[in-house]
Parts: sequence; C-alpha cells; structure tokens
Amino acid sequence: MAAEWFVGPILEKIINACSDYLREQVGWQTGMKKELESLRENHPKIQAVVFAANQEQISDQNPALNKWIWQLRDAVDEADDVLDEFEYMKLEKKLTKNKKLRKVRSIMKSVSKRLVKIGKRALKIDPKLKRLEEVVQKLDKVSAGVSTFLHLLDSAKQEQREQQRVLSEARETGSLATNDLIGRGEAKDFVLQWLRKPSNEPRTTRYGNISLLSIVGHGGMGKTTLLQHVYEDEMTKEFDLKMWVCISNNFDVKKVIADMLESLKKERPRLETLKALQDCLQTEMMSKKFLLVLDDIWESDEELDKQKWEKLLAPLAYGNIGSRILVTTRMDSVAMMIATVIKKKTEIFRLEGLEEDQCLQLLNSHAFADVENPNDYKRLRSIAGEIVKKLLGSPLATKVIGGVLNSSLDERHWTKVLNSDFVSPKLGQDDIFLTLRLSYMFLPKHLQNCFAFCSIFRQDYRFDKDDLVKMWIALGFIQQPHNQEWTMEDIGGRYFDDLVKKSFFDKFGPYYKMHDLIHELAQLVSIHECLRVEDSTKLHSIIPETLRHLSVQTTNADIIKKIEKFKYLHSLFLFDRTFNQDLCNALTEIFKASRNLRLLYISSIPLKTIPEGIENLIHLRYLKIDGSFFTMLPRSLSNLYHLQYIIYDSKRASQQDFLPRDINNLSNLRNVKLPGNYISPICGIGKLKSLQELNMFSPRDESGYRIAELENMNDLCKLGINCLESVKDAEEACSAKLYAKRRLTYLTLCWSTTDSRNIGLDENVLDNLQPQKCLRNLSIKRYMGARSAVWMNNVNPIFNLEKILLTECLEWETLPPFGQLPFLKSLKLEEMPKVKYLQSKFNRNDKYHAFPSLQVLHISYLEALEDWFEAGVAAEDACLFPCLIELKLFVCPKLKELPSLPPKLKSLKIHFTGWKTLNCCSISNSLPLETLEVSGCPNMTSLHLADEIARLAALRSLTITKCPNLISLGEMQTANNCHLMLSQLSISDPSVLLMEPLRSIAALKNLRIGDNDVLVSFPNEADQWFLKVRSSLSELVFSYLKSLQSLPSSLESLSSLQKLHIYDAPMLRELPNLPHNLNLLSISRYHPELKERYGEDGGSDRHKIAHIPHILIDT
Repeated sequence: MAAEWFVGPILEKIINACSDYLREQVGWQTGMKKELESLRENHPKIQAVVFAANQEQISDQNPALNKWIWQLRDAVDEADDVLDEFEYMKLEKKLTKNKKLRKVRSIMKSVSKRLVKIGKRALKIDPKLKRLEEVVQKLDKVSAGVSTFLHLLDSAKQEQREQQRVLSEARETGSLATNDLIGRGEAKDFVLQWLRKPSNEPRTTRYGNISLLSIVGHGGMGKTTLLQHVYEDEMTKEFDLKMWVCISNNFDVKKVIADMLESLKKERPRLETLKALQDCLQTEMMSKKFLLVLDDIWESDEELDKQKWEKLLAPLAYGNIGSRILVTTRMDSVAMMIATVIKKKTEIFRLEGLEEDQCLQLLNSHAFADVENPNDYKRLRSIAGEIVKKLLGSPLATKVIGGVLNSSLDERHWTKVLNSDFVSPKLGQDDIFLTLRLSYMFLPKHLQNCFAFCSIFRQDYRFDKDDLVKMWIALGFIQQPHNQEWTMEDIGGRYFDDLVKKSFFDKFGPYYKMHDLIHELAQLVSIHECLRVEDSTKLHSIIPETLRHLSVQTTNADIIKKIEKFKYLHSLFLFDRTFNQDLCNALTEIFKASRNLRLLYISSIPLKTIPEGIENLIHLRYLKIDGSFFTMLPRSLSNLYHLQYIIYDSKRASQQDFLPRDINNLSNLRNVKLPGNYISPICGIGKLKSLQELNMFSPRDESGYRIAELENMNDLCKLGINCLESVKDAEEACSAKLYAKRRLTYLTLCWSTTDSRNIGLDENVLDNLQPQKCLRNLSIKRYMGARSAVWMNNVNPIFNLEKILLTECLEWETLPPFGQLPFLKSLKLEEMPKVKYLQSKFNRNDKYHAFPSLQVLHISYLEALEDWFEAGVAAEDACLFPCLIELKLFVCPKLKELPSLPPKLKSLKIHFTGWKTLNCCSISNSLPLETLEVSGCPNMTSLHLADEIARLAALRSLTITKCPNLISLGEMQTANNCHLMLSQLSISDPSVLLMEPLRSIAALKNLRIGDNDVLVSFPNEADQWFLKVRSSLSELVFSYLKSLQSLPSSLESLSSLQKLHIYDAPMLRELPNLPHNLNLLSISRYHPELKERYGEDGGSDRHKIAHIPHILIDT
C-alpha cells in the first residue's frame, strides 16, 4: 500500500495530538518536547523520502530502505493505537460521569482521577502516559534514520513529480461507462449468429439439444465484456432461461449449481447435498431452451476436472433443443475438456488484440471522457497515437491507460506516460501487468490504499460500494472532512467512483467486480500487508510480520496460533462453513491476541453468539456477522466506544434482546444494519448522535422513547417515524427538530392506522415535522389530515424532492404544488379518495411547466380524481409531463382522458378508469411506447392504435381485457404499410383480433386469451386469425374461460408453437388436433371428461397428444 498515507496525515495527526495532549495534561516538564520538535522537523524529509521510494519503487531494490519504512510504519501504528486508547478512555470517563450507573474498573478510576488532577508525577504513575512517552521516543528514534536516505532525492525530479501529483489530484475525471463495446462489433455479430443457427448435430446423444462455443483469449482481451453485450442483446430473449455464472479459479460443483439456480430464481437455494442441487436444476431445465454463460474458467486438471464437469453438466441434458452454452477461458485445454464431457466438437472463437485504429478509438474515449471538444487537443491526440502503438491491442490496458491520461490534460503528463516503460515488445499477460502497475502508480495516495486493501477479497468477489466504503472508514483510510457538509461516507463514495472511472472496478448490476488482472495487481501491491488463507490444509511457508489485513477460511488451530503473533493486525475476515463447534474458543483466543483490530468480519453458519471477550477490541470500528443461527450480540459490545458499524446480514429474525441494553453507549455508531426492527426498541436512542440511518423509529409515551429522542440526531440521512398518533401535540412534534437535520435526504412519516382520530392533531403534528430543504425522498402514510402541511404548500421547502409517495391518506383533499418541483422524478399516490385534482391552483400561477422532470407516475384508488388540473390551471403548450416514462392509473373512475400521450412514455397501464377513448397521438413524431395495458374499462369504446401505427414501432406488449363496449382500435391509413410486431398480447374478447391493427399483425410470440365468462367458442374468422402468426407464436394461454367449450381448430397449423397452457376452463371437454412440434401441454381446472379422454392411465384420446414430450394434467 501507499506508504505516504501513514507518513502524511496520520503522522501529522499523531504529532499534533501528542503535543496538544501533553500541553494540556502535564505541561512541558518531560523530555518529550524535544522529541516532538524533532519529529516536526523531520516530518517533511520523511514524506519526501517515502514518496520517492513509492513512486520510483526504490524500496524494492533497497532492503535497508524497505526495512526502515516498515519500522517507521510500526512506530506510527503503535503511537496511533496509544492515542486511540486515550480517546477511548475519554469516552468512557464522559459516559461514566454522566450516567454513574455502573461500576468503573479500578484502572479506569485511577486514570480518570489523574486526568483531572494531572501533575508532574502523572507520567511516572499512569502506565498509559508512560506508554505514550515510549512510543513517541521510538517514533523519534526511527524517524531520525531518514537522513540515511536523503541522498536518494533529486530535487529537480521531486519538483516535477510533485507538480504532476498536484495536476492529477486537481482534475478528477475518468473513463466512459464500461458497457461501451468498441472494436468488437464483428465478434458480437459472430456470437449472435452462432446463437441463432440451428444445430446440425444428431440428437442421439445425451447432450444432443445443447451447443457449445468457447471464447478463448489472453487476460484483458475483453472476453467477458463481449459476452455481457451478447447476454443483454434483444435476441437472447428468445431463450426461455438465461444464466450467467462466473467460475474463476475456485471451481466447486455445488457452488456453481447454486449460482445457476440463484441466477434463475434470484435467491440462493437452501440445499446442502449435490443430489438435491442437481435435482432442483434438472427440474428448472426440463424442456426449457436455455442460454448459459460460464465465465472465466481457469482449472485444467483434465482427469479431476472432467469428473467435476460431468456432475455439473448432467442436469443440463434435460434442456430443450436450441440450448446454448458460452464459455470464456484463457486456455484451449479448458474448451476441449468441456466439449469432451458433452461429446461435442470443440468450437473456439479466438479473441485477439484490437486493431490499432480501434485501440486508438477506445483510448480516446477514455482519455477524453467528459471533455467537451476533444478535437481541440491536437497535440494530446498526437501523443495518444504514439501511446497506442505500445498497447499491443489490449482493450484492458488501453482502457486503464486512458484513465491515467484522463487525470490530467497537461502535455507533460501525457509525455511522461508515453515515455514510461510500461510494456515490452511481446504481447502477453506480464506486459499488460506492467501497464496496470503504472496505472496504480499514477493513483493519488489515498486511492492507492483503498484499492490495495481490496486484495483481501477473493477473485470475482461482488463488491457492495457502501459496505466497502464503511470498511475504508473503519481502517482510517478516509479522514473526517473539514467541510461539514460532507460526511466520511460521501468522501469514500467519491473515492470509489474515482476508482470506477479509472477502470479498477466494473459495474455488474447493483454490485461491482474487479477484473482478474486488476485483482492480481492489488495482490502484488499489498503483498506485505494483505493475506488470504483459503485452504485449511495448506499454510503459507512465509507469512510477513508486517501483515495488517488477514482473511482466513478456517478455524484450524495452527492458523489461529499464527494470528497471535501479528500484533499490528487491523482487520480480520474469518470464514467457517464446517459447523465447527470450537469456533467460540477460537474467537476468544483471537480477541486476546489481536487487540488492535479495527475491522472484524465473521461468517459462520452455526455461530449463535460471540464471546464476551470481544470487549478487548477497544479499537474496533466495524463488526459484520454473517450467519443463519445468530441469536444475540455480546453484552460487552456496548463497551466498544469507537464502534461505528454493526452489520448482521440475515433475513432471519432473532430474539428481542438481540442488542445489549446499553447499546446507546456507542456515541460513535454511524450505521446499524439488523434484521427486523431492532433499532426502535433502544431506550434513549437519542444518545446515538452519530447515527446516519434510522429506518423505523416508533415513539411512545414513555421516557427514553418519545419523539424528542431525535432532537440531537443531526447526522441522520435516512429517517422513518412510525406510530405518529402517539405524539400528543404540535410542541412534542417540534421537539424532533427535523428542520435542523441538514443531511436528511430520505424521510418516511407514518401513522400506524387509519382509525378515526383528531384530524386537527394530525395536521398540527405534520406541520411541525418540517424537514430541511435538502430532502430528496418523502413518504407519508395513513395521515388523516384534510389539508397539506403548511410547509408543503410552498415550493421552496420541498424544492429538491425527487421521489414522493403518499398512501392511505383518506381525508387529504388538495395536493401540494408538486407539478412545480423541478427535480421530481417519481410520484406515487395511493388510496386518497378525496383528492379531485393532480395539480391545484397555487399563488395565482396559471401557467407553468407541469412536472418538468417526472419519469414515473402511479395513481391508485383516487376515486374522486376528476382532472389533471383544477379549473383555471393549465400547462404551457407541450409542457405536460415532458419526461414521463411510466404512467399507471388504477381505479380512477372519474378521471378525464389525457389530451395526448407524453413524448417519452414507454409504459402505460390503465385499469378501471371511466375513459371512453384513448388517443395515442403525441407531439412527438414517434412514440417510444413499449407496453400498453387497458383493463377493466367498461366505458371504453375506442382505442386509437391503428391511427397511430406508424408511431408505435416500439410497442411490444399489449393488453386489452374486460372492455366489453370496445368496438374499434382505430382506422388504418390506406397508404400505411406498417404492422405491429408484438412479443406479448393479452385479450379477453377474441373479436379484438379482427380489429386493425391486430387483424394484420406481422408477428407475435406470446398470446393469452382469458378473463371471459361468456365465451363459448371462437368465431370462424377469429379461428382463422391464428394462421397469421403460425410461424412466430411460441406460447399460447387460455385461462379463466368458464363457458369455453372448444378451442380454435387452427391450432394444429401453428408450426412454431412450443407451449400450450389451459387454466380454469371447466366446460372444456375435448382438444383439437395439436401441432406436432408442441413441447409442453399444461391443463388444470378442467371438465372431468377431459381427464377421462386424455389422462395418462388409459385415456381414450391419449394417443392424440402422445407426441408431446411434456404433458401436465393436474388431478
């Protein structure tokens, strides 16, 4: 890690803190004055030498310098620990003085008395002060050695290097989004074409339905990125199932199968045995056409791996024809081995380096990211052309170097990068690694530490941004900002974003990952400080005594003994998956040996509690527990006054005394994440003044639980208050002082019921819960006032709102001026039966831009809603919902129709409204509308789709149900050759199929006909309509048709139909002839005669459906 970090702000903090403390407590009667002055004098020299050693990697070739740096680091850490203990003692003294409720330990009594009456003898009596003197003397002694290495400095080089550093820090811009695919268009087209083409291989083998393609190439060639773009392509929606699993270098069959199931079901299977996992996956695969991506396969022990792959791939044999497996690997042997297992010919697509022009395009896209006019930098573009010749076509190296260049648009910086020896003449992993090493060297020192620490996590680890930032804070990588508007979490978030921009992390949905080579780089630069022990049977022969961060995958006694000697250990990750009953004993030993821990993460399935010996860890800032059976936190946890984060990752609720009774002692606690509502029962929660999130506080009329507890909790960013009916009056509501919480961005205000109560009291309470203007998200639930809060009727106090949810506010009549909020993106109104207008008249403002930024609008159960605007209020032309993407109307029987559709609308869902018509016209030439649902609208007579067919090219999902008076879908223009191409269509009346534009539909994949109690059979013309989609329709559903007696006879001609479902058709006695290619027939809730005729046990007409591979007829 970057050595400058501990000789910069940390050492400066130690010098200042020691000076201030001793000046205050014992005067300058000791010999420490001289030593502290010497430290101040040497501090700049130390910084210069350590900086030079780090930048030029001098310490790698100079053992003496390296040894001195580590001696200095150890001395700094010791001094920091002593000062941390003094801060702990101050917190304990303050708590004891204020509460006087518990017995103080004898040593603490002695210290607290002497800190009040400190004198010349204090240094000799108090061992803590004596230790402080010793560590300062040691630090001074070590720092004096700096003079030995001053000859390494070259003043001119140092000045230039410092200038480059300042320039890099001054311009924190970064790369483009990692989802850009430059130079790989042909590769993507090849893979997509391969996915589409039918297999020519005979289907006689076990894996006959599956095809395999391996993408092979060096690390950093973009194999994963290529398949990410393929995986998200529209074409892959043709597969019934899609799975993405990263294998990496730790191939475990059960884990990979569990990953597949999690990819499908979006939750981790709770299965332990291999057979149970295989059976579950087999069930999911049954007759499904799937796409499986197996990313980043390393292992190539042919005999051992072949057995593993046979177990892994066995359930996939039950997939349907057309199933595909895509593999990425660096080794041909892996591709050939998998092909052998499934008895396929090895198909390899080799991904080579980019062409020079493609590489230059990629480099420029990152180097000039966020630059308005890149063409203005002609000299820099010329240098980029020279740099790209040295990158040898590697996309990863190009992207990373682009991030390095982007940090400064100064010509000297770019020239320095050009002249750096970061690649060698031959293309290979080592060459790219040198490039990545250079990118690390160009990082600011605060980012170097944050990045290097990440090597403690395994390869392919899914990083949670917020959780990683908490760890950085706990380890002291992020200092408290001078600007009080910023929190340490804000600063850490910016650090992380900078690393993302510089391509050290890639985003994967809500998580982030490191590329394999980036992870290897992190391991290299942190080799002396970070260690992962992943195999309980293998111990590293040489474990550096400089170790600060350790991850252990076992509780092996030998490893525990090793931990004891690392007296500077700051973080410990302990994983136990073996149901080891001795874990508590092991933890007790660890707590005795590793007293300087700042971060402790324990992942153990059987663990129920943590030993009380955790009270030894007085420096602890971060505690995370991951276990299924954990019941309570240790009572002594309330003595760890430095603790900032408590995280228990589990969905399982624990007992009510999960938290220690005195948890409110932890005044530095910033965030608590627990299952259920364990925070609210804390008595005196207001003492947790550093807390940033309080998701559901339920006040009650009892000392320590009233709403006034919130008064001084001014660091809150997220706050939820429930049971507001327990607040007696406006004065008590005001005591929460929400207006003083300058960081509050999320606020939820709830009453627990909508029972009849004092409406005036609700109004007064809400009036006095006014938040700061910084609020971004506001939710109000079960408020029974008839009017808006006073502070909501003025735009200024709610100016910055982005999301609003109002629900079950049964008496509320007039909404605030939400339409005037410039940043509002989401508005959801539910169960507000007395509201008449979405936007009422305020401040005599008759015209304005209505909802200028709104993207999501949901309105449900507003039975009295009449119009979008009150009479006399109107939006300026073309300014009604200009940015709206999603509109949902549910049970609004009186609401008038929209005059036109918003120009950016993608989803429109209308259920149970009184509308008579729906005009699909818009001020836009084309509508991006993708989803349209109209259901339960008895007054609807016309739906103008055909009139606007040319504008509806994006429409893919259409629902028209329970509209009994619908007679028209519009009129097609004679000169219009446009036709609908739908993926999904859902109707209740087959006559709709005969209305244009459905009458002449071009393509349809899924059709559902249901929710019709009077349909007996299909008219002949509707029956023949099915022939129009014979080559595209793959799934057909008939459901909730209580009178239906026969299905369309044309079903036999549907050549592309794969699945037929029939639900709740109790009068259906027989089936028509079904297509020969049908793969699945599912029937439930049918006439008894149907079972007799088509049942598996002797049905008279069973032979008519015997050709269908999968038949499910519920009993």
